[in-house]
Amino acid sequence: MDGLSVVITGGGAGLGLLLAEMAVDAGATGLGIIDVNAKAAEATLAAARKAGVKAAFAVGDIRTADSAHAAFNDVAGQLGRVDTVINSAAIYPRKPMLEITDADWDASNAVNIKGTFHICVAAIKQFRAQENDAIVKGRIVNITSVDAFKAHPQNAHYAATKAAVVSLTKSFAHEVAPDNILVNSVAPAGMATEKAREAGFLGELAAASPLGRGGEPREMAEWVMMAGGPKNTYMTGENIIVSGGYIYA
Repeated sequence: MDGLSVVITGGGAGLGLLLAEMAVDAGATGLGIIDVNAKAAEATLAAARKAGVKAAFAVGDIRTADSAHAAFNDVAGQLGRVDTVINSAAIYPRKPMLEITDADWDASNAVNIKGTFHICVAAIKQFRAQENDAIVKGRIVNITSVDAFKAHPQNAHYAATKAAVVSLTKSFAHEVAPDNILVNSVAPAGMATEKAREAGFLGELAAASPLGRGGEPREMAEWVMMAGGPKNTYMTGENIIVSGGYIYA
């Protein structure tokens, strides 16, 4: 991320927080966070400011276009420019398939699909409007999931939304390729996060992987950094699966 101004949705916690920290460590000159949790986002940005990185935050409900675009435009205005956008905000409900309600569907669709769509639209408008002499005018990375590619009756609505994000990524990539804007997605496997440990999921993750363990968050995040960073000048419309072999097992 050397020299880039980066905006992350959901950057106050989880993978988004890790990506924010890694972007700063990798030389980002600007960091913007869009999140519903102002306290968590400000904690993330405090470290960035300490490192001398220009930082910006906006509370945004990405489920609606008006709120998502207003939050993005606010952050972009504070930063002055945006080079990379990472859509990390998502909800991960687990529920038996035959018990999923309309409300469950609506909540998952609103955040995981519509939210990603709204931020992509706002980012593309920003990229098109700002002056940029580089070959690549902007990069978007959407976080999907290996769940999009395998049967998951315990979280079918989540898996379906992530499959939709894979499709959205390809459509956006095709739409903006003439503008030299790159749009890709990264599909992590189940991660050995602190929440997974607390919930007792590590055994489940280990059993599902040919490598015998869940992936560490940083192992997933490195691929997001690659897709959204300056080394990526040609890849677009791709979905990078980081599953530790789970996808083939």
